[in-house]
Amino acid sequence: MELLRTRADLARLAPLRSGGRLVLVPTMGALHAGHLSLVERAAALGPVVVSIFVNPTQFAPGEDFAHYPRDLEQDLERLRPLGPAAVFAPPVSEMYPHPAGAAVEPGPRADALCGARRPGHFRGVATVVVKLLNLVGPATAVFGRKDAQQCLVLDEVVRDLDLPVRLIDAPTLREPDGLAMSSRNRYLEGDDRRRATCLWRALRAAQRELEAGERGVVPLEELLALHLADADVVEYAEVRRVPDLSRPPRAEGRLLLAIAARVGPARLIDNLVLDVGPREVRAASLLEGGQP
Repeated sequence: MELLRTRADLARLAPLRSGGRLVLVPTMGALHAGHLSLVERAAALGPVVVSIFVNPTQFAPGEDFAHYPRDLEQDLERLRPLGPAAVFAPPVSEMYPHPAGAAVEPGPRADALCGARRPGHFRGVATVVVKLLNLVGPATAVFGRKDAQQCLVLDEVVRDLDLPVRLIDAPTLREPDGLAMSSRNRYLEGDDRRRATCLWRALRAAQRELEAGERGVVPLEELLALHLADADVVEYAEVRRVPDLSRPPRAEGRLLLAIAARVGPARLIDNLVLDVGPREVRAASLLEGGQP
């Protein structure tokens, strides 16, 4: 497993690119079992490069960029048993040698949900991911489904800019009590950690209601909000269509049940992707090639 820190170092990936099977797993580090599951999924497709980069351009003023957990040595120790070909962990100056330069403007999928509450966030995400794709040159990139809107925004960017890469979303891994694995879970202690499970309870309650036959969007969103009483602030609890993230008139077809809430010091997001038919509700993926 090679550690690459600069653009010049990336020249060592040339033999891996030549077979057209190189896979990128972009992360911001502070790796947990959810990230490692992405690496395992990627390893089934070809040689893997894991990027570790806390991207400053996707954090708004007052967000947790300065405090976001960073531990490169621990991340490398967790990755070694999985055998990725390389880890690309550049400094900010390597990724943004011209910090006031060009950026990637995302499409309309970035307007709702987190995009409506974090101005500029998806512009920063789209810019850094396009840079990583151009620098690393993978045939495939694997993302976690917990960041559902991010997956769909990047899918739109890749489609509309004709980037030669396939995106795959992998299922969210959860703690035994249902909390979605996230680097920001490190912020949670004591009662905050217990209260954070309300996001999963809310999603499961809405899923059960869909399975019982409810197809009204407003009743489902009201049920989500009801089960989020333990959160300090609920930013959104919404039903959206996949892939365009529009508001459906009825809860039918491929849907995203999406939540963002603040519990103690942590801003948490979670979701379920479901294919809702007349009589059956099934787990679904966001992107073509993803596993339900």
